[in-house]
Amino acid sequence: MSDEGAFEALRTQLRAAATTFAGGADALEGILLGIVDDVDRAVGEPLEIFPVCHHSPASAVAMARRLRQKQPKVVYLELCEDMAPLLTELRNCRLPVAVQAFASDVEGFPAEWSPLSVVAPITEASAEYQAIAYALDTPGVELVLVDRSADHVFQWQTPATPSVEEDAPPPEEEATLHGDAVGVEIGDLRPRFAELEEHLLRHGRVRHWSEWWHQYVEVPLGDGDHDTYRQVMFLIGSLFRRLAPGDPHRVRVDEDRERHMWTRMREHLAATGADPKDCLYICGAFHAASRVEEFGLHGTGDFEIGPPSASKWQYGLIPSSHAAIEAQFGLAAGSVSIAAAEWAKNVKRTRVRPFRLVGQAGGSKRKKPATLAVPEPASTPSDRLTGFLQRPPALDRVDEAELLGWSVEIVRAARRNGYLASTADSIAVFETSILLAGMRDRAKPTPYDFQDAAITCIEKDVVPGRRDVRRLVEIMLGGDRIGQVGYDALPPLARDVHDRLAPLNLRLDQRGVRRALLDIASQPELEQCSDVLWMLRYLMPPGAARPIMGERRLGERPIQESWDLALGTHQRALIELGYEGVSIEQVLEQRLRRAAYSPQATAAKVLEAVEDATLYLRSHRLAGELGARALAVLETERTVDGAPEVLRRVRRLLAYYRTNEAALPQWIESFVKTGYAHYCTLLPTAFTDEDANVNQVAAMLGFLFSMESLALSLGCDRTQLELAVAQSHPEEPSKVAVLWAAQVQLGNLSRTELRTRCDQLLDNPLAVPSYPRYLNGFMHALGPVPGLADFVVAAVSNAFGRLPDAVLLPWLPRLITTLGSGGGELAPLLIREAGRLFPGRLAALDEWVPPWQAQPAPAAKLETRRRAGARGATLLTTHPATCNAVANLLGCDEPWETARPAVSGAALTGRYPDTAAALEALLASS
Repeated sequence: MSDEGAFEALRTQLRAAATTFAGGADALEGILLGIVDDVDRAVGEPLEIFPVCHHSPASAVAMARRLRQKQPKVVYLELCEDMAPLLTELRNCRLPVAVQAFASDVEGFPAEWSPLSVVAPITEASAEYQAIAYALDTPGVELVLVDRSADHVFQWQTPATPSVEEDAPPPEEEATLHGDAVGVEIGDLRPRFAELEEHLLRHGRVRHWSEWWHQYVEVPLGDGDHDTYRQVMFLIGSLFRRLAPGDPHRVRVDEDRERHMWTRMREHLAATGADPKDCLYICGAFHAASRVEEFGLHGTGDFEIGPPSASKWQYGLIPSSHAAIEAQFGLAAGSVSIAAAEWAKNVKRTRVRPFRLVGQAGGSKRKKPATLAVPEPASTPSDRLTGFLQRPPALDRVDEAELLGWSVEIVRAARRNGYLASTADSIAVFETSILLAGMRDRAKPTPYDFQDAAITCIEKDVVPGRRDVRRLVEIMLGGDRIGQVGYDALPPLARDVHDRLAPLNLRLDQRGVRRALLDIASQPELEQCSDVLWMLRYLMPPGAARPIMGERRLGERPIQESWDLALGTHQRALIELGYEGVSIEQVLEQRLRRAAYSPQATAAKVLEAVEDATLYLRSHRLAGELGARALAVLETERTVDGAPEVLRRVRRLLAYYRTNEAALPQWIESFVKTGYAHYCTLLPTAFTDEDANVNQVAAMLGFLFSMESLALSLGCDRTQLELAVAQSHPEEPSKVAVLWAAQVQLGNLSRTELRTRCDQLLDNPLAVPSYPRYLNGFMHALGPVPGLADFVVAAVSNAFGRLPDAVLLPWLPRLITTLGSGGGELAPLLIREAGRLFPGRLAALDEWVPPWQAQPAPAAKLETRRRAGARGATLLTTHPATCNAVANLLGCDEPWETARPAVSGAALTGRYPDTAAALEALLASS
């Protein structure tokens, strides 16, 4: 505690205020006097507490000034203790960046939380960065992080709230740089009592909390001395703490954090023997006004810190931006950019020399000895709150030069973005800014007043371009600065990617899109770059690596490719890949295994992983392992939902192995053998199951018919398929058509019988409305039975000729959908067959008769056969050697002349004219 009576005058005034405004209410008096007690206790702590606000320019200036005055030897910082080893890598970055803890292998937490991510954004206009830069560049100074670890951040979360509350992020791409990470807030000074925040905004005549903080805290404290700054921040932290709603979980987490930090500091002091007077404790003002029993160096006991979970944590730096910070911590758009501009103005006005890490972009390149001021002697804390609260706001003169510069610059920016702005608008913005400030009881316009004035005078109700005036003001006042992690601070995987893409001669670390042209035919060494780019396309978000020309297929080698690369823009995603492995091949293999061994994995998904392993990694070992997994998954499936995808992928893999390998892998032979028996077993059920559609049934038959020769060579029995088809009794018309096609393929149904059944359907008025559904089944049946293409063309043609419009027109969308879904396989078959059957010239169409309708009369047909038989007999007697050769093929070794006389041959061919005609056609074709 400080000296007795240091804040007695303030207590007396607050008691009088409670009596005047609340009639001496004990509750109000207790809150007001409790706030003073919190300030008194924090000021009197032997270990100096420095309260800060998250990304506050006033806190950063006060921090830089205090560090040069006090020159502490130990700096305790409210930051996750396991992030300490990573802070030295800030030298290789351009701020703002975020320190990240990432865990993809989650143990001890709900599976839906995976992956776990915690970030701590750092900007130059933040007190924590000033402390880090001072401690790392000053010899003999130790930096100790005392907040809970990243693992404990999630241990202390409730299952219903895996992340902090935050407002919806703006749509800009930069606002998503932190992803879904939980943000570590150093100095969360925002009222948790909604009515209090609403009251402050209404009476402060501001729109949002960031504007209130800038007007009533940042500006007054920008020039304040050290004691005034501390006491005011203690006061605000205590006020928000005491008026916070009683959320038991959040209160417990806050108090546990404070117990954790004081326990760590007491442990460090006991272990090192450091003097508390040479130490500085930097924490949020909310936690600086702590009331827990363990508060201070003389707390009543140590806090028991539980062990971490078994999750494997990785640490790194990711790029950040002002928009990302605003989105994650619920700040108003543009507030961090305005804070950065305010920081630069405060540094220039107060002449405080900020700290900056040696070697960082914008800092000194060589190590120089720190030049610090002579430490000030310790002084007894005195009451600075009474004078600060009673002092009226300073009536600063309007900085006309600055405001005029803003007004001219915003009009220039507006004209560049399509607005019809002029000099008159500059004058209007200038005068309106002063008018708005006066209406809001402000001595001079703030950036928020200027922003409102610019919107009113320039934008009106039309935005001609991509950016509105609000965004133009943010850019003019500093813009959305986006940080960058340097090469030396990248994880090994990211550095390896940059090294392997070096032959492209592109600045891949810069933001924006870079076009890469790969002429692999003339520069074979670029093929390795192509492999890296295809793996990045698979692993990273869309847009990071986008192919413009070129594709990757099984069995094909690239010749020329063109890519649009934005690795600098997606640097965070590349860095997080480094948390999963040391190379992109390892990460890709892990993801493929994870997808294949997932409890929700299907045979189709595992086959996709097999194909990707072959396509991107060219790994026979991994493909064999995943293929065995696909076989195991297929055996457990009891539905046919994935049959179409299984068929497509097995066909592709079989074509690849037959073309590029000497023998088929063992796993795919086992897969075909098992799949043949598996689908034979499920076929009767699938025909009658309402949940199985016709496409899935056709895919099953496609697997059975296309893999039949290989399956039979591996020991399968064709009787299985015949029995499965015989046991199938579908009722749905499209499935009935598929079954008929299967019977034709097996030889159990002739084409003539199939055509007769279709004619009977068209002749039956009750069956006509369902005939398009039969045709839909025949369309799908082209997959397993492509030989029916001519029959399907005839059936569709008959449908267009005989079906009424009321039946035909509703069917056309389904026909188009069927051809669209299977267009890669079905459409070529139909087009080729239609081209063979239909006339090639328009003039011949009028006299054209469809082949399936051109049936000659019986007498004419018989006469034609007789003539063909006579010609065949003449041909046989004229060329006996040919006849003997054909007889040998048929198994008759005795010559024709000796076995049958020529006359008998003529009589025989006359009796069987069809045989003679067929033989003549065979010889003519050969």
